[in-house]
Amino acid sequence: MVPSVPAALLRAARDFSTTPALVEPDVVHLSYEELLAEVRRVAQALIASGLRPGDRLALWAPNSAQWVLAALGASYAGLTLVPVNTRFTGVEALDVIHRSGASGLVVVDLFLGTDRLATLQAAATAEGRELPRVIVRVPSGWDEFVSRGRAVPELEADACATAVTPDDLSDVLFTSGTTGRSKGVMSAHRQSMAVAAAWADIARLTPDDRYLVINPFFHSFGLKAGIFACLASGTTIVPQAVFDVPRTMALIADQRITVLPGPPTLYTSLLGHPDTARVDLSSLRLAVTGAATVPPALVEQIRKELGADVLTAYGLTEAVVATMCRPGDDARTVAETCGRAAAGCEVRIAEPGGEVLLRGPNTMLGYLDDPIATAEAIDAEGWLHTGDIGQLDEHGYLTITDRLKDMYVCGGFNVYPAEVERALAQLPGVAESAVIGVPDPRLGEVGKVYLICRPGHSLSAAEVIEFCRIRLANYKVPRSVEVRSELPHNASGKVLKYLLRAESAEAR
Repeated sequence: MVPSVPAALLRAARDFSTTPALVEPDVVHLSYEELLAEVRRVAQALIASGLRPGDRLALWAPNSAQWVLAALGASYAGLTLVPVNTRFTGVEALDVIHRSGASGLVVVDLFLGTDRLATLQAAATAEGRELPRVIVRVPSGWDEFVSRGRAVPELEADACATAVTPDDLSDVLFTSGTTGRSKGVMSAHRQSMAVAAAWADIARLTPDDRYLVINPFFHSFGLKAGIFACLASGTTIVPQAVFDVPRTMALIADQRITVLPGPPTLYTSLLGHPDTARVDLSSLRLAVTGAATVPPALVEQIRKELGADVLTAYGLTEAVVATMCRPGDDARTVAETCGRAAAGCEVRIAEPGGEVLLRGPNTMLGYLDDPIATAEAIDAEGWLHTGDIGQLDEHGYLTITDRLKDMYVCGGFNVYPAEVERALAQLPGVAESAVIGVPDPRLGEVGKVYLICRPGHSLSAAEVIEFCRIRLANYKVPRSVEVRSELPHNASGKVLKYLLRAESAEAR
């Protein structure tokens, strides 16, 4: 039987006891045996703070050792984890924390120059909402928080961990839908650990690997193909909060990193840096990428200059990993396909239309408190409708050719135009807006706004972009604005975005 997260941790502590488990230079260096002890202390602290099995703990912080300890500690105490996107504004974060019903919150002191708790408090005051009753600031309040656990016996925490079953709710990861309203994707422990184990198996992770996790822990990839995959395989977790080329190269060299997943932009930035040739990156053996088009030349360059094998994968929060290339696949297969079915997933192409459908044991339990959206996403036969258009070749390898939805990918993050358009509707002077994704050499795609002003009003591109920057995460903020007198519509009044995309492509 696939274990729960606490059971997986206990097994890792037994099987990989002295193997390095979690390394953050100058902060922490824990073996798997020591990781279990630290996680137990965090679980004791959560229990001492008044949280009980079934409660939800929101976690709004960048990748760090404390993120790992808080997440695993929550599972060990029988709580459900609710990761929050670190790029969210206070308003966005408050929304998902409130709708998740979180009783506790772990929040970073300062990140990218912003006091996250202060932005939450301001948003809560403005909207008349309350924050979770238990709040832990990291790193400033971490030691005091952990010390609370002394009042709770270890046996009590162990009892909570033992009581967690594979079918209990492990996590709720919020994602955006085509309407722009985020939805909470629910997964059981068996699903989270099964998909992690499958990814680890295909990537051939072992206790000899050292995995630099730059993919955000709040994302399903960073959490499940990152932390949980390492837990399943005895691999060392090395977290990095923000991608920074010199820092990343230093970590690879100093920590002898062997596994480095990330979007294509990560590798182009790494390979294009003037210091790359002077830094020892020879320890790398595996690069895993996706979320955007991968040029065959980049695959060959990674293999030649970094000496690493390259795999691509396809997934979404609702299923995490659906397809994945395999070691040994040629460069063109890796670049032009997303691999073949993985983690027990079935893949088929719906006719007519060509939508990619997925079915398997790791498909989400459903959307939190949204049975209508769940029924729309998963049909009566259990097929998850992805909204992506694709095709399968004779070997079962999937190629994504288009999107049924208007979503585009900016720097590895999904952006839903309807959410941006909803924000723009609040800008005085805007009569109508339409947002599309346009190619960008660094980020893959960025947003472009087509705007109609109300009579008697005028708006500059700078005003529009600044308005969005205050209200939206940075990857959602459009990079260009074009003011027009009219937009193309169909008979029902819907903007014909395919015409705007075609026009934009022709202009380029």
